[in-house]
Amino acid sequence: MTRPQSAPELAVSDLPVLGVVVPAHDEQDLLGGCLDALARAARWVSDRAVVRTLVVLDACRDRTAEVARAHGVETVAVADRCVGRARDAGCQVLVDGAGARPGWLATTDADSRVPPDWLLAQLEAWARPADARVGAVYVEDWSEQAPGARRWFADVYDTAGDPHPHVHGANLGVRAAAYRACGGFRGLATGEDVALVDALDAGGFTVHRTRRSPVMTSARRLARAADGFAGRLTELGARDRNAADRDVEARRVG
Repeated sequence: MTRPQSAPELAVSDLPVLGVVVPAHDEQDLLGGCLDALARAARWVSDRAVVRTLVVLDACRDRTAEVARAHGVETVAVADRCVGRARDAGCQVLVDGAGARPGWLATTDADSRVPPDWLLAQLEAWARPADARVGAVYVEDWSEQAPGARRWFADVYDTAGDPHPHVHGANLGVRAAAYRACGGFRGLATGEDVALVDALDAGGFTVHRTRRSPVMTSARRLARAADGFAGRLTELGARDRNAADRDVEARRVG
């Protein structure tokens, strides 16, 4: 891990500190939108909290670092090519490194865009008091996926009420003390978010699951984590295409 690069003029304040971690592997095309959305959310809580946003540059070979620097956020570079290790590295830098230490850690993904009230919702969860906030996601652009993926999302994902059963690193927050107590994100290539929430549940921590303030995420077919959300959608789409192919073949044979 390289030495963290701090944003200029990091504020010193008596306000509570929120930390936001964004793991990124070759995300030059989408990271800017993510950071613009986070900046807007930070403005919504500017009178209530200090927000530290850290992009974890995980084995990046493109201009992801330049995009992060242009947005004035903190960065740290790792070479793990592992989203679990990247998320944990970011959290460790925020809670153990220089600068104002956050009492609450939130994470999202570089291909996602948080709503304007997202950090306000994190603050409210912190004040409930909850030990973690597990949010939901939605997809705006389905153009890269087969119709079956969209149908699954509508028929299965969207029908689950609150408290919903889903876990997404793109919309997750946790009290820093609880994060430490349960061991943080595990070094998993995928599923590190589920493992963290499972550990919080097993440890008796208060986990608040809500669909309020969902995060928009991408439905791209070239997923960064093969078994993550985008990978799951692609798998469902492939099943749909295979079923359609079989149906066509059956009609031909008939």
